[in-house]
Amino acid sequence: MSAWLRGCLFLWAWLNGARAGLWRPCTDLLPLDFLSRILPRPGEPPLSKVHMVQSRGSRGFQLAESQAALSFPASQIFTNCDYFPEEFSVVTTFKVPGLPQKKNEYLFALVEDGSDRLLLGLRVSQERLHFLLTGPAGRKRVSFKAVHLADNHWHTLVLAVTGRHVTLTVDCGMALELLLDQAFPSALRTNHSRIYVGSRGRWKGRFSGLLRQLVLIPGSDATSWVCPATNPRLAELGVPPILNTLPLPHAANQLPVYPYEAEVRVTLGVQPPCSKPEQGQMWFDPVKRALLLCDGGAWVPLLQEERRLDYVEDYQDLYTSSETFGVEVFSIPKAGLFLATANRDTKPGSGIYRWTDGMFRLYQNISTKEARAWKHFTIDNKVFLAVANSREEEAQELSVIYKWSTKRRRFLRYQTVETHSALDWEFFTIHNDSFLVVANHRRASDSNHNIDSVVYRWDQGTKSFQVNQTLLTSGAYDWEFFTVGPYHFLVVANTFDGRSTAIQSTVYIWLAGGFQPFQQIQTVGATDWEMFQIGQRVFLVVANSQQIVQRGPSLYTINSTIYELNRVTQSFIKFQDILTHSAVDWEFFTVGEEKFLVVANSHDGNSYSLNSVIYKWRGYEGFVPVHSLPTFGCRDWEYFNTTEGSFLLYSSATSRLSKVFRLKTY
Repeated sequence: MSAWLRGCLFLWAWLNGARAGLWRPCTDLLPLDFLSRILPRPGEPPLSKVHMVQSRGSRGFQLAESQAALSFPASQIFTNCDYFPEEFSVVTTFKVPGLPQKKNEYLFALVEDGSDRLLLGLRVSQERLHFLLTGPAGRKRVSFKAVHLADNHWHTLVLAVTGRHVTLTVDCGMALELLLDQAFPSALRTNHSRIYVGSRGRWKGRFSGLLRQLVLIPGSDATSWVCPATNPRLAELGVPPILNTLPLPHAANQLPVYPYEAEVRVTLGVQPPCSKPEQGQMWFDPVKRALLLCDGGAWVPLLQEERRLDYVEDYQDLYTSSETFGVEVFSIPKAGLFLATANRDTKPGSGIYRWTDGMFRLYQNISTKEARAWKHFTIDNKVFLAVANSREEEAQELSVIYKWSTKRRRFLRYQTVETHSALDWEFFTIHNDSFLVVANHRRASDSNHNIDSVVYRWDQGTKSFQVNQTLLTSGAYDWEFFTVGPYHFLVVANTFDGRSTAIQSTVYIWLAGGFQPFQQIQTVGATDWEMFQIGQRVFLVVANSQQIVQRGPSLYTINSTIYELNRVTQSFIKFQDILTHSAVDWEFFTVGEEKFLVVANSHDGNSYSLNSVIYKWRGYEGFVPVHSLPTFGCRDWEYFNTTEGSFLLYSSATSRLSKVFRLKTY
């Protein structure tokens, strides 16, 4: 075909196309902000029952208006034709409290006028997200299970639809994909239909939470538009400007002002967590007589009566069923303050004590096998206790996780885990995942100290802990988890490798879904690590217990060491040596603005009757001794607060007598 003829055919086709009108998409291929569509324009009065609420540091709309007011004709956005896009994404950010079983709430819906027929919808339930579609073959539903969105936290979702593929990304995490029976219809008509925000046009199924953004993106998977994000739960694509501005009185021609609320709660009692979600919340500390505000990272005093430690007084003699290796003080909502003691004898076992009338009183006995430590933790508002059993039971060593029964108000056995002379548990969370790590000290079958300690991860499907990672340790005695900025660390106290106690303990860092070695620190029979912060400075202190020498008796009076994180060298360097006597525990605590460390001195080679020492932070001088407390076989320290004051509790590994001291302040 000649070039002249090809040119004529092209010109003819172009002219015919021009007569018929060139193809245009049904809507602009730009983000379409549904929330802004239902809000009045500048100069118009605000919707009376649309409240702007601030929660966990971010604002959203609470929709209580009539359903007709919170909708608009689909023709407002589908201006060029009457068909819904074949490919699209929905980006939404919302926060919804827990929902009853079988209850569903709509984020948005496309509904046919007159017939009230649902054409398209997105709704959320307690543990699922449902995408609904009415196509040629009738109503279809795709449900993403176990996504846990109704947890009273902010979440950002990206739902992308392409052909048969429906992909969900929650908080910039791993994408989940499901398949439709048939490809999304290419001719889903939208004429004579309305788009409802926060409902499907009825009171039933109305969204009860906070809605921060709701955006439709035609013809594109918008995941790459919003992810990665600094704060994945609040990733932004199209947030109405009013939600990012201060709710000040408006002048003419400015955005309308909505009834404004902020979720400000004043918590009374033990110190609650303070992180980004709790920003703006208040806490009244009855011990310090102080009102504090969470700034997103720390509790900042607003009103406070400064206190100083004067002296320590004997408060309670606590007699346990047998020698006590470890103690754990914790609170259970609506139940009170509790103490778990890890005792030597199997029967009656270890004790759970409840703070009653200003004293710890026995509440429950739990049969244990030479228990060495307890760890309290919560998952999904469920309360657990894990015990480290150090003795075998029928040729198999088992440690046990117990769960608090709100009905029976007792701890009941929940899960058993195989361990090897377990001495410690540590619980922590990383990126909404919950973990437990056990310190396996020695394998009984061959007395080998160089064995794996195990990191377990909570499986939401089975509601149990499963092995996530193993870490080779040498006579592991203690684990300590801590976070510095965006980095997560885990440090082990290695005590003995079968030949010597002068060995290296390892600091691990969380990378690529697991812990990797970060630094080796020389220790001498390490039995405990304690991490603490003073201002922006990060410290680790190790309890060194004994040095085994080839000839002669072991040395128990040796240095324990405080290390400080050097941000230039990105390593912990020695800050201060403190002479201790077979130290087995450190506890950091504060009284007013004063910082303290207390050490558990257990043995000097001749006697278990020793003074354990409280050290006070003196800035450039480091920690200096200020109080000496007579103890006997001191094994563990716990600091806690009640309405009666501040207390220190120590356990004895050589006697049935443990003691509670009260800190007197002025």
